[in-house]
Order: sequence, then C-alpha cells, then structure tokens
Amino acid sequence: MAFDGMFTHAMTRELNTLLQGSRVMKISQPFPNEIILTMRAHRTNYPVLLSAHPNYARVQVTTIPYTNPPVPTNFTMVLRKYLENAHLVAIEQPENDRVMNFKLLTRTELGDQLPLVLSVEIMGRYSNIILINQEENRIIDTIKHVGMDQDRYRTILPNAEYRVPPKQDKVNPFALAAVDIVENTVQTLPQSDWRPHLQRELQGLNSASAQLLACYLQQNGTAAMNLNRFLAAADHPTPVITSTGKRMEFSFTSPLTDDPTISQFDTLSAMLDQFYQEKATRDRVNQQGARLIHVVKQNLKKNKTKQKKLEKELAATDNADEFRVKGELLTTYMGQLHPGMKRITVPNFYDNNRDITITLSPELGPSQNAQKYFKRYNKLKNGVKYISHQIELTTTEINYLDSIATQIELATPSELPDIKMELQQQGYLRPEKRLKSGKRRRQKLSRPDQYVASDGTPITVGKNNLQNDQLTLKTARKSDIWLHAKNVPGSHVIVSDADPSEATLTEAAQLAAYFSKARNSANVPVDYVAVRRIRKPNGAKPGFVIYEGQHTLFVTPDKAVVERLKNSSGGQA
Repeated sequence: MAFDGMFTHAMTRELNTLLQGSRVMKISQPFPNEIILTMRAHRTNYPVLLSAHPNYARVQVTTIPYTNPPVPTNFTMVLRKYLENAHLVAIEQPENDRVMNFKLLTRTELGDQLPLVLSVEIMGRYSNIILINQEENRIIDTIKHVGMDQDRYRTILPNAEYRVPPKQDKVNPFALAAVDIVENTVQTLPQSDWRPHLQRELQGLNSASAQLLACYLQQNGTAAMNLNRFLAAADHPTPVITSTGKRMEFSFTSPLTDDPTISQFDTLSAMLDQFYQEKATRDRVNQQGARLIHVVKQNLKKNKTKQKKLEKELAATDNADEFRVKGELLTTYMGQLHPGMKRITVPNFYDNNRDITITLSPELGPSQNAQKYFKRYNKLKNGVKYISHQIELTTTEINYLDSIATQIELATPSELPDIKMELQQQGYLRPEKRLKSGKRRRQKLSRPDQYVASDGTPITVGKNNLQNDQLTLKTARKSDIWLHAKNVPGSHVIVSDADPSEATLTEAAQLAAYFSKARNSANVPVDYVAVRRIRKPNGAKPGFVIYEGQHTLFVTPDKAVVERLKNSSGGQA
C-alpha cells in the first residue's frame, strides 16, 4: 500500500493524538526534499519527518538518525524564522486527499498572533512542502518551487496566492454518499470489477486500499456495515508489513486473506521506519554521495583502462628474445645484406637452422638494421621491470578504490563525511574551502559502531578506512582479536577479549561478513588473528594492513543476527 488518502487519514489521526499541544523546538533539513520538525509534547521530543521525496514521500515520527548539513538551506532558514516555538493547533486532512496541513500559531515581532499552515502534499514526483500565511492565503516559501512554465494552473512560489490541489471528481469514503456507491457496487457489478470501480468512484483509494475494501464488502453483513468496518480500521489502525517472497507492503490494517508473513507494529510511524529504513537510506546515500560515487567510478574506470594497457605492453615483452635473435642473425649474415633490401631469409641456428625471414628497413644500412633490432630488444627488456611496477601500483589503486566503492555502498548518510575526508586526503577531491578567518573547517572523524556479543563481550566495527586504521592500529589492545572478510573489501572488526568463546568469534565473523562486499554471499571466509600480528606497510593506503598466523571461519551473513547484536548494545550502532 502506498501513502494514499486512506493511509494519510490514519496517520493524521495518529499524529494528532501524539502531538496534541506540542511546540516546534527545532527545524532541520538533513536531505534536499525532507524536513525534520522536532516537536515537544508531553515532556518528550518527537522528530517529525516531512518528506517530499518523489518516491518515498510521507509524514511520520522517525527514530532513524540523521546528520545536518554544515550550512542550512534558505528554506530551512525561512522555517526557523516563522516556526520556531510555534504551537501546533491541529493537523488536518482536506477531504480524503493526500495532503496533511499542520496548522500552527506563532507571534510576529510585534507580538501579534500569526496563524500559519505547513502543508505537506504527498503526490509522487509532485510532492511538496509549502509554508502558507493563513490570513493572507499567500505562500511564504516552499521546498520545491513550481513556476508558471511548469504549471499554469497552480504556481507554487514565494508570495504567490496559495491554491489547493485540483479536486478530483470522486466521493470521500467518509461521506454519507459513499454508502450508495458501495451498495450499488455490490448489487450491480461482478466481484472481479469491485476493486477498479471503487478506486474510480471513491477518493483516496489506491489499488491496494480498493482491494482491501472489496475484501471487506465480501464479508457477512450489509455493504454499509462492511464499509463502516473498513473506515473504522483506518480510524483505529493496526499497522502491519506483509511479505510475499521478496515483495513487501505496508498497511494500516491486516489483510483479510491469509498472508505468508505479517509483522505487526505499535504505531504507523514505527512501521514506516522499518519499511523505509533500508530503501530511504540507500537513496539518501546516492543523493548525498553522488559526487563521491562519480569520483570513485571515474578513477576506477581510468585505472582499469591503464591496467589493460600495461598488461598488453607486458605481453609484448614476451617477444623480446625474438628481436635479439634477429639482431644476432643479421650480424652473423652481415655479408649477405645489401642497401635497399626489404627482407632477407637466413637459416636460424637457434632453431635447428630452419629458415627465418627478417624484415629490413631499406633506407638503413646492414649494421643499422641489426642495431635497430638490438635497440628494440633492450627497450622491451628494460621496460619489464618498470611495467611490472606500474601494474602493481595500478592494481593496488584499483583494490583501494574498490574498497571505497564498497564502503559507500554499505554506508549510511552520517558516514559519508568520513569517506569524503579520506578522498580529500588521498588527492581525489579538493579540500574544503577555507573559512573567512583563513582556517579550514575542522572535520571530526565519526566513531566506529558498537555491538555486544551474546555473552556480553564488546565488539567494535569500523565502517570506513579511516575508522579501520584508528580502530586497529590505535584503539585496540594488542591482545584483542581482529577479524576481516577474506580477500574482499570490508570492515575491521575488533573483539575486546584475548580469548573469546567460539560463539563470540562466530558472531563477530557474522559482523565482518555482513559489513563487507560479500554481504549477500553464503559461506563467507573470515580471517581472525590477534591484533599484535597486524601491521601496516609504510606508505600503504588507508585501511590496508597485512597479517600472518590467522585462522579462518566460514559464516553466512544474517541481518537478524546483526540487529540482535546491535540491540544488545543499547542501539548504539
């Protein structure tokens, strides 16, 4: 089920109950299309996510952590100017549309009351967040500006008159007229046509909601009674996520048909956090890390092209001896050479005197032709060492960039600044511009994730190369146990125990495999060794270490195990 009108109705009721009498304490915009309003009610702070994302637009209370950008956007500054310390009067949904209006009351600089509306329109790629002066019905600002060249009917720009979204020619299912529609549907149409007909006639029903209503209408009782049951489910939701194979859907109530897997939640917001956590995180990483991803891909492509060229040049050196032989044969049979010859055939005493044809340059003399072959031989022979060294450097560079690509793939938005800092240190990105004072903005390295094994042993996981170096080479004790997925990019994992149990080692190996390029593989080999056996070669790239005397475990990464170990640590990961 998408965030349709029925789900918006259920969420509006939930937030009205939770945020009644609340005050806006803090406003953040961690992502381009998303706002976090920290609202305080009942002595508790609630981070309310308002999202105008084209794919994941929604409104909910979220517990997923976020990191604010160093410089707030213009829209953030406008919201802070008007909404900080504003009181929430109510949250309303016009009819059964995909719109939630946060009605707020604040005061002007002169102390006069100023009623405002923060409208969240949940409409796919047309989603928007609009701040409106309710008295003047004028737009103060919007997260997405829509000019007349984009929409002639509805201009969404600062100081423009606010116009509500175009009304659909459908009936609100909570209105009395909806009863006649469902009764006519049941009486005149075959059951196979109920869903599309209900979706066409009733407002705020997408395909999933219309199918759910059709299922309600098939139950015992009158059509009006079953409609009321359906509407009551939206008024008093029982949030669930249903899984059918790899397909997952969320809903404000359980389906009436049997479903293979149903996960029930206490609130709609908790359900959406679970449903969107991985999808939204990936999308946010792709948005915020777009420049990092581009730089890494470009450098990987450049180095792989260079590697192929070098390997081709190295393969050409295999023919070096052929040039030496030809030079020696020309020297031996110098008397048979004459100016202007283009080729000569002579017996090859290195190959049982079989005839060999040697190409000559007619503009060169006999001795010069022989020297030409010796020079090509010496050039190729001397180039082997250089080319081999360049191949080694290029392979190291590819492996390093591959590890960065893996870290970005596994990263959360809050971990991207560390990766950006590393790419700046390695010269792939320009350093941050200096502040007006002439100093550079100081970048602070984030902390590794903390987990706890079943027996209470602390386990620490580095999520990027800088964290890995800090954790393994400076933080960990020499007697601690170090783990890493074998031969693939991944996290350094430290078990804070010199002699951990087999169960703890297996759990740590699960973490090492899960936070590696082999996350989706089975039977992943994971090396483990005491930290004292780890060393970093001089000049090595960040995150690269060598070790000896290791043992190997084989595990299959399991997200459920990772979540359990994270929850055991008090949710600090």
